[in-house]
Amino acid sequence: MTAPHSIVSGGTGLVGRFIVEALLAAGHRVTILGRRAPAEAYYSQAVAFAPMELEPTLISTALFEGADFFVHAAFDHAPGKYRGGEGDDAAGFRRRNLDGSIAVFRAARAAGVKRAVFLSTRAVYGPRPPGAMLDEIDLCHPDTLYGSVKLAAERALSEMSGDGFVGISLRVTGVYGSAGNGRSHKWATLFDDYLAGRTVAPRVATEVHGDDVGAAARLILEVPAKSLAGGIFNVSDLILDRRDLLALLARESGCDNPLPDEGDISAVNAMKTDRLRALGWSPGGTALLKRTVPELLGGH
Repeated sequence: MTAPHSIVSGGTGLVGRFIVEALLAAGHRVTILGRRAPAEAYYSQAVAFAPMELEPTLISTALFEGADFFVHAAFDHAPGKYRGGEGDDAAGFRRRNLDGSIAVFRAARAAGVKRAVFLSTRAVYGPRPPGAMLDEIDLCHPDTLYGSVKLAAERALSEMSGDGFVGISLRVTGVYGSAGNGRSHKWATLFDDYLAGRTVAPRVATEVHGDDVGAAARLILEVPAKSLAGGIFNVSDLILDRRDLLALLARESGCDNPLPDEGDISAVNAMKTDRLRALGWSPGGTALLKRTVPELLGGH
C-alpha cells in the first residue's frame, strides 16, 4: 500500500513542526511548503521541500500535484505576534493570510487533494462573558484583524468543500511544547522572570501541547469524511494557572522564589472539545504538562 502524501505549509513553525512529526510517525510522506527549507535534521525523518510564499498570484496548482492531503499551518505575521501581527501593514497582512490562504485552498482542490486542514484559532470567537464556554456552534465576533482573517479563511474553505474535497478547520488554543532546533519555547521569558526573582503577574489561560495538535490534524486526515460534519473542531486541553505552571518549574529547578498569586479560573473561556474527542482524540492533560516542564527547563 502506498503511503499517503501530505503537504504541510508552515511546517517549520512551532505548531507546524508538531504536525509534520505526527504525520511522519503515521507513515505519511511529507512535503513542506515555506519560504525557507528546514535545517538539516530538523525533523526525525526526511521530508521534501518546495518554496512557497503566501502571495496569491504566486500560488501554483503544481505545488499540490500528487498529494492526498494538505495541512495549511503557514501564517505571515510580525515576529512573535499573532494578534497585532499585522504591524503597520494591515492590507498586506490580509492579502497574504486571507487571499493567500484562499489561493492555496483553491490550488489544492484543483490538483486533486482529497482533504485539507486549516489551522485556525480560538481568536475567531471574539470576546465572551467571563466563564462562558466556547462552542463550535457559537456565532463568532472576532475583535482583532487576526481573528477576522482566520474566520474568513475558515468560511472560504467551507464553501469550497464538496465534490470529493473536504475542508476542515481546527480552532486551536495556545500551544506549548519544545520549539525545536535551538529556538525558544513560548514560556521562556516567563521561566526566566520567575527564576530571576522578578515579579510575575497572575494569569490563567487555555493550553494544548503541540503533540496533541499534531494528533488532531492526523486524525482529521484519517477518519471517514462522514465523521467530519460541521467542518470545525476546537483543539484545547488544559485550563492552566500560571501559578501552577511555575510551581512545577520550582519543583524541578529547586528554585524557591515566590510564586504569583492565583488567577481567576472562573473567568476563563474554556473550549468545548466534545466533537474532537468523539473521533477518538485524547489529549495528554496534566500528565503531559508535568513531563514537558523538565524538557523545557533542560533546553532553557
